[in-house]
Amino acid sequence: MTEDRLPLAELLAKAGDGDFLHSVAEAVVQLLMETDVDGLIGASRYERSGERATYRNGYRERALDTRLGSLQLRIPKLRQGSYFPPFLEARRTSEKALAAVIQEAWIGGVSTRRVDELVQAMGLTGISKSTVSKLCKDIDERVNAFLDRPLAGEWPYLWLDATYLKQREGGRIVSVAAIIAVAVNTDGRREIVGLHIGPSEAETFWSTFLKSLVRRGLREVKLVISDAHEGLKAAIRRVMGASWQRCRVHWMRNALSYVPKGQQSMVSAALRQAFIQPDRVSASQTLRHVADQLRGKWPKLGAFIDDSETDVLAHMDFPAQHRTKIHSTNPLERLNKEVKRRADVVGIFPNEGSIIRLIGAVLLEANDEWQTQNRYMQIEGMVELMAPAIDADTPRISTVAA
Repeated sequence: MTEDRLPLAELLAKAGDGDFLHSVAEAVVQLLMETDVDGLIGASRYERSGERATYRNGYRERALDTRLGSLQLRIPKLRQGSYFPPFLEARRTSEKALAAVIQEAWIGGVSTRRVDELVQAMGLTGISKSTVSKLCKDIDERVNAFLDRPLAGEWPYLWLDATYLKQREGGRIVSVAAIIAVAVNTDGRREIVGLHIGPSEAETFWSTFLKSLVRRGLREVKLVISDAHEGLKAAIRRVMGASWQRCRVHWMRNALSYVPKGQQSMVSAALRQAFIQPDRVSASQTLRHVADQLRGKWPKLGAFIDDSETDVLAHMDFPAQHRTKIHSTNPLERLNKEVKRRADVVGIFPNEGSIIRLIGAVLLEANDEWQTQNRYMQIEGMVELMAPAIDADTPRISTVAA
């Protein structure tokens, strides 16, 4: 125990009489790196060992920004090979991407006072074009490898949602959709499987994106969950051959737009009665009954329910254990908020590549975090879902690529 405490005590002594917590944090992180390097080398400092893999070769300075302030670290160097603390690299991917986007905007001549302030706040003033180019290339390689990776196995559920961003194009500022695709495999685990930039309403855009997912191995899709984009609905039928669930949250918002504000709470409560039914038949009967009750007062609402009943109740054909997660695009809400938070810092992206770089880096980190968590869906429901179809009325539809 004494030997474990002694290095920390020495480091604290060298730190002087400054802020105590800042000094402790700096000393602890330094000690963690020293211990990590000892294991990598196979020997402690000054220790003689025949199993030694390499030798120390001085240090290089590196700052780590924390809530306690900037910690000044001395990262150990090796004679053969290299060492970089994993706790630094893992959490800097999207920050590097953000820096690259800002620098690209600066170099491309589209900077504003806001961008100038961001650059200075992040300590990026004076970074050369070659450094920015190298930074962008490194991130692009990692992001593209993630977004283009093969998809193995079967993926019964697919969520698609659009986040709208501003991009400079031909001297104009245009709005583009960043489409994020998330799927769950038969092990009950979810992954981010795709990102595509373009006009969200165009069927050709959706078809191109869905075909790219199929080419990478996305198969056995049973249900696609999204908002009601006309182009997407047509593309799902042509490319995926799967059922479509209209996002229930967006559907409810659309339905209430036909009702005066003072009556919306009452109508919302009535419509929700259909969604708490145990099966598709009961849900359909309840929704039709509510529609008939409201039709006289709000005929447009009644017509809307008639037209969209099949789409908003599609999730009722699937295992009960999964329905709370497949009736809407809400599972993507937190992810979209993080994407928007990072994108809002940039404001206007200089080009499509910069969008893919930043958003792709955010998605890569989120996907890595998901892999450390428990299953997203119950495996028992997956067994029921993927069982061979008993009759033609069951939603066991295999993926068919166009």
